[in-house]
Amino acid sequence: MSADTALRRWVHLLLGGALLMPGFLLAEVLLAVWGGSQGNGVLFRPGAQFTAYALAVVLTAPAGLFPVARPLCAHAAQVLAGVTAARLEASPARSWAARRRTACWLALHTGAGALVAGGTLAIPPAAVLLIALPFSADGSGERWWWAREFHSAPALLAPVAGILLLLLLVAAALYAGRVSAHLAARLLGPTPADRLAAAERRAERLAAGNRLARDLHDSVGHALSAVTLQAAAAGRLLDRDREFTRRALVAIEETARRAVGELDAVLGALREDERSDAAADPISAAPTLTGLDALVSTTRSAGATVRETRSSGLEDLPAAVSREAYRIVQEALTNVLRPAGPVAVRLDLTVHRKELTIVVENEPPPEGRQAGPGGGGRGLTGMAERAALLGGSVSAGPRDGGWRVHARLPVGDT
Repeated sequence: MSADTALRRWVHLLLGGALLMPGFLLAEVLLAVWGGSQGNGVLFRPGAQFTAYALAVVLTAPAGLFPVARPLCAHAAQVLAGVTAARLEASPARSWAARRRTACWLALHTGAGALVAGGTLAIPPAAVLLIALPFSADGSGERWWWAREFHSAPALLAPVAGILLLLLLVAAALYAGRVSAHLAARLLGPTPADRLAAAERRAERLAAGNRLARDLHDSVGHALSAVTLQAAAAGRLLDRDREFTRRALVAIEETARRAVGELDAVLGALREDERSDAAADPISAAPTLTGLDALVSTTRSAGATVRETRSSGLEDLPAAVSREAYRIVQEALTNVLRPAGPVAVRLDLTVHRKELTIVVENEPPPEGRQAGPGGGGRGLTGMAERAALLGGSVSAGPRDGGWRVHARLPVGDT
């Protein structure tokens, strides 16, 4: 332990003694009132002083029951006692178990600090007197009387006793500082409830990160697939059909603009310095089935033929179901465009008996193209996760040479 750490821990204990002073003064007043006419005499008795000390600890400890006490004590322990931040809990104590632990720490800190502070104030002057005792004058005024009475053992032992007192004070302060740092980590550290809450927060952050990753994969992946096909078609017909090329370029512009808008909404949630509504709640900014027309239009502009069937009731779906359904349709259409190219697609959305059924099926692709999704199946995993969050399911696989996605999402009362 370095000298700087030892000195800081000593100051930390002195701080505990200072925190006990209001309670000590109140305890003395209570003892004086309790002693009645003999109150003043009671206060000067050693036993009364120790009683006031014990009563002061009892009066001070309940302050640790306030939620704000834990972060204050933890910050002091980190700065002065040298306890690492990882071993302390800086959030206010919400549970009664954490509050009781803080109250116990406050009692130990103030109690030990008062003893160390009292010793720091009393022992050095006493030690100086003992060390200077042999060099003081006797009753007749003759100085250096110890030289004349060299055989006087008490006079010779006084400096030794003074030095021993100083060493005892230093040793006690060092030991108390080490013990207080250890107890601070135990009593001001996270409780099992705090660890559980931290684990839940980490799980929520991971879930939010996975959700944002899925959104990026679905929105940007679909846009890139559509833009790639549109650009390829425009390049092939640039000299033969300028009108088609113009429409393809306009479609590319619109698709890219929508993708950038979704990308900004998703990335805004990752910026800690932003406090806008979209950043605070990125889910509410995600597209729903109300944007299905634009999604189908983008797919058609990429050259695919989309035959739609939509039942009534889609506009009344819960927001969470509508958002996840949009993403499932988006990923399913992306899985058509990326490997198969511009083929015919059937899209059916049906609400029946409190369940939304989504079917996306494409015809067999041209020779040399893949019917099903590529890229390791991350899109299929994302669709399955989205459906599972709502208690639904997704199945996907080859069908009649093409590829078929079938999703079922419970919608409750609509």
